[in-house]
Amino acid sequence: MPKENDPTADVRTTTPHVVRPLTPETFPAWLALAQKHNGVWGGCYCSYFHGDTERTVKSEYDRATFKQRLVEEGVAHAALVFDGDEAIAWCEYGSPAELPGIYHRTQYDAGETNPAPWRITCFFVDRDHRRSGVAREALDGALALIAEAGGGEVVSFPNELEPGKRTSASFLHNGTRAMFEKAGFAFERHIGKSKTVMRITVAPAGGLSGATAPIGRG
Repeated sequence: MPKENDPTADVRTTTPHVVRPLTPETFPAWLALAQKHNGVWGGCYCSYFHGDTERTVKSEYDRATFKQRLVEEGVAHAALVFDGDEAIAWCEYGSPAELPGIYHRTQYDAGETNPAPWRITCFFVDRDHRRSGVAREALDGALALIAEAGGGEVVSFPNELEPGKRTSASFLHNGTRAMFEKAGFAFERHIGKSKTVMRITVAPAGGLSGATAPIGRG
């Protein structure tokens, strides 16, 4: 049995899927998903929002190796949705120090009076599992892992879709306002042309009620 408040423990969803944290042990499954889609987002390997660390400079490595080094250093976090032994989606989250490279950062920082200790910056879903609620599973899994790590305020920057306008998946790398609202996030403001700032307070696992870390589809 996993220990209480163990951040490496699996998160059970209401589907046959299981959510696991990105760790050196789960990195090969994460990498297989990324490689299946040519590194995602034009070969980004989910490295865009990360900055350099004391031990790893982004420009000195290919993107996959850079990501692996951050995982090994413990400064790259994600909730991975598994279907059996295969990772089929992820939701990237972490601290502002881990993920400094957000879009519209100047505008966001100028209006941020209460910096949150956590932010969610990126989703990716296997092409064979899209439009089935898996992105929401990844989001719920990330919130549950944040709860296991002590909880706190979480911000994210999903897109607000224009009614009737078809939008490419690459444009929606941070999900949609509607999905985040269903997960309990509150809208705060717009940044840029179509991005939003949304916030939720996540209670520590086993803590007081009044904040949420939901699991499963909405």
